[in-house]
Amino acid sequence: MSDNIKIPADLLPLDGRFGAGPSKVRKEQVDALSSVWQSYLGTSHRQKTVKSQVGRLRSGLSDLFALPEGYEVILGNGGSTAFWDAAAFGLIRDRAQFLSFGEFGAKFASGVKDAPFLGEPTIRKSDAGDAPSFEAEAGVDAYCSPHNETSTGVAVTPKRVTGADPDSLMIIDATSAAGGLMVDAKEFDTYYFAPQKSFGSDGGIWFALMSPAAIARVAEIKATNRWIAPFLDLQTAVDNSRLDQTYNTPALATILMMAEQVDWFNSNGGLKWSAGRSSESSGVLYDWAEANPLATPFVTDPAKRSGVVATIDIDDSIDATLICKALRANGIVDTDPYRKLGRNQLRIAVFPSVDPDDVRALTRCIDYVIGQLS
Repeated sequence: MSDNIKIPADLLPLDGRFGAGPSKVRKEQVDALSSVWQSYLGTSHRQKTVKSQVGRLRSGLSDLFALPEGYEVILGNGGSTAFWDAAAFGLIRDRAQFLSFGEFGAKFASGVKDAPFLGEPTIRKSDAGDAPSFEAEAGVDAYCSPHNETSTGVAVTPKRVTGADPDSLMIIDATSAAGGLMVDAKEFDTYYFAPQKSFGSDGGIWFALMSPAAIARVAEIKATNRWIAPFLDLQTAVDNSRLDQTYNTPALATILMMAEQVDWFNSNGGLKWSAGRSSESSGVLYDWAEANPLATPFVTDPAKRSGVVATIDIDDSIDATLICKALRANGIVDTDPYRKLGRNQLRIAVFPSVDPDDVRALTRCIDYVIGQLS
């Protein structure tokens, strides 16, 4: 059986975590958390001790993404899934256009389509492994797309839509992209994400980098008679974020571990460094797959291959689930494909916390397992 395969110790990576989320947490983040267990954890989120960490994190994100004048870092509880609903209530005036090429994009589009107070959205779809593009459309006030899809390993570059209505917004789901892929802040109005991917923390909170136009849209919609659930009220999130706090109690450990990660990125060179680290790792995987007669990059267009989540098809002569089982039995975890995709595939996340040398070791381990299975 595959879980009886023993990979030689000299082939194994030092750290075998390659999950697409929750992702690898660095020891240094946990050490930082343990050092404040009496002074930070278990204290009021309305006092300076916690608010200073929120401020540290907001400032660090502003530096990391080189936010232009007037852009703000907004946060709230609930994760990216909650932000989809918050955006439906507070960012989309009437009609939106969506790019749907994986689970994230499809779910946001579906939620907006079902909203009784919004107009019919335009949803541009593509087959799995590819991505569509926006097309300027009169009357559309929000263009919405993932930057990266963890389900398929496809990434697109956020860019404003030529010919779009002048006051339309660019709303980008960066849940699995932020910190691991390059982005130009001038090309978006809202870039939202959660901490459990590139930032090596836990979920349950969302962050949104918002332009002055996006913040003005929030205020505009708030001034109408649209009913907005208080928990999903973006104006409330804006007001509280400016005070370095959230509307309701946040997960304090999540905030501190994420702040440590952002400082790590910035101290090493910022987004160019962190995205470059992921790019090096994903490049190792794609080069390996292209050179291996039993493996193929799932995304055929190199320009659309994700730099943070590599999806690799395995030849039908080898059952990829057996590869995953053998790897897991040897301490290499979470290389399974996205379940709904239904492919004979490996999905390997290489967020910035993952050491590129561990990715090189992983390819050697996969080769060893394939050899044993053959």
